Amino acid sequence: MESNRVFKEIKFYFRNGDTWTVNHKEMSDVWLARVTTSYGRINGGKMQEINPCKSFKIEILKEADYLKDNDTITVTTAAGMFDRVMSYQDIEKCDLVFDDEGDSKQIYFPYKAKDSEGLDNIYQTSAVSKKNGNLYIVIDAKANVFDKYADRI
Repeated sequence: MESNRVFKEIKFYFRNGDTWTVNHKEMSDVWLARVTTSYGRINGGKMQEINPCKSFKIEILKEADYLKDNDTITVTTAAGMFDRVMSYQDIEKCDLVFDDEGDSKQIYFPYKAKDSEGLDNIYQTSAVSKKNGNLYIVIDAKANVFDKYADRI
């Protein structure tokens, strides 16, 4: 019988090369819908296994609004990582890092370029709640952050 795998953190990858790691205890609500296995080329590279998802949503607690030592940030943010996420809609993928010996699974999010530069994703919406200060992110072709979290924002 296979045991349930619990992840200890999510590492977000932004299209400009930035990364942000959010620990399990810094999240409230997380949902990855319809993760599948596909094979394809990323940026003309070798054929590889990829794991796209149909939809992603997360509530990140205000305590996570900082840059960890192992993260990369190339853009200037006024306040922290929440500011970075709100300013740029460019989360491309994430690693789910599991407790068991650092095992991880990389997940690609739905993506459609907002403009010809191709950095921002039309499917990504974000909001910081005025009620609790938490960050809400939805990456979905058919719903936005206000559809999924209207009662919390």
